[in-house]
Amino acid sequence: MRVSKEELFNLMKDKLQKAGLKEDAAADISDVLTFADHRGIHSHGAVRVEYYAERIAKGGITNDPEYKFEKTGPSTAILDGDNGPGHQVAKQGMERAIEIARDNGVAVVGMTNISHSGALGYFVEQAAKEDMVAISVCQSDPMVVPFGGTEPYFGTNPIAFSAPTNDERIITFDMATTVQAWGKVLDARSKGNDIPDTWAVNDKGEPTTNSRDVHALVPVAGPKGYGLMMMVDILSGSLLGLPHGVHVSSMYKDLTAGRQLGQLHIVINPAYFTDVDQFKRQLSTMLDELKEQTPAPGFTEVNYPGERGKMRADKYDEEGIEIVDEIYDYLVSDDIHFDRYHGKNRFAE
Repeated sequence: MRVSKEELFNLMKDKLQKAGLKEDAAADISDVLTFADHRGIHSHGAVRVEYYAERIAKGGITNDPEYKFEKTGPSTAILDGDNGPGHQVAKQGMERAIEIARDNGVAVVGMTNISHSGALGYFVEQAAKEDMVAISVCQSDPMVVPFGGTEPYFGTNPIAFSAPTNDERIITFDMATTVQAWGKVLDARSKGNDIPDTWAVNDKGEPTTNSRDVHALVPVAGPKGYGLMMMVDILSGSLLGLPHGVHVSSMYKDLTAGRQLGQLHIVINPAYFTDVDQFKRQLSTMLDELKEQTPAPGFTEVNYPGERGKMRADKYDEEGIEIVDEIYDYLVSDDIHFDRYHGKNRFAE
């Protein structure tokens, strides 16, 4: 099924409002979800709506949160999300961080007591569009075996980075610290597809290709990914006074309760370090030089981080965004949710 960007946004917004959210929060969530689907990151798009709707309807996300913003220093601040929609809190947190970095050169803003916030690339691009450089990290519930271990301890704990150029290109790097994000497994399940044997292990610790036989995910590049996911957990959990590692609340176990998740934005204003125009020109030159490289066997060119998503977005603008028929049928239905997630394990089983 293919739909326009506008139709998809409106369908998701309408469903989230019916679940109980106010219009502004429903719009912010739908904007982030549309951003993901529009770039082909379907693991963080419309496939998530039913879960959010069920959690909202059951009280696990505050429908009318009271956000509390506190400056803790010239360049630091905390935004308490009151268990509101993570997408909206993270978006507002980045807006605040941009303001602080504009005045003070750098900003470090922590978001506490939030729910799942979706694709981090959305938030770092907010900063890049304002000629800033940004990093964002976020903790998630345990579903990854540590390097050398057999039981899940950390979450997929993503990292995102973005920087501007002096043309329309934006460098955006957004990754889970696992070989693959759980959302990609979820996307494979929704389509009835297998997964590569490098993504996850079964309950015996053996690699599996069955997307419905996943016991835990594995860190990217072994000990390197393990170290990165620990770093993210510290920065977006312990540093903000929130639960860590295996103590991070489950996405599915109790949809009536808040999750107390944390996220951290770091924003750097290039104007405090160099000439902004020169900085942006240099990044454009960097991308041009990468394009000039002879592509390796099996490749047609060297892509910069975020380029393939931009290419998919351009294609979807012409052809419509591709989503699973079952998800579309749910979005256009009168149903809020089907009680599929409450009380389930970390893999919604």
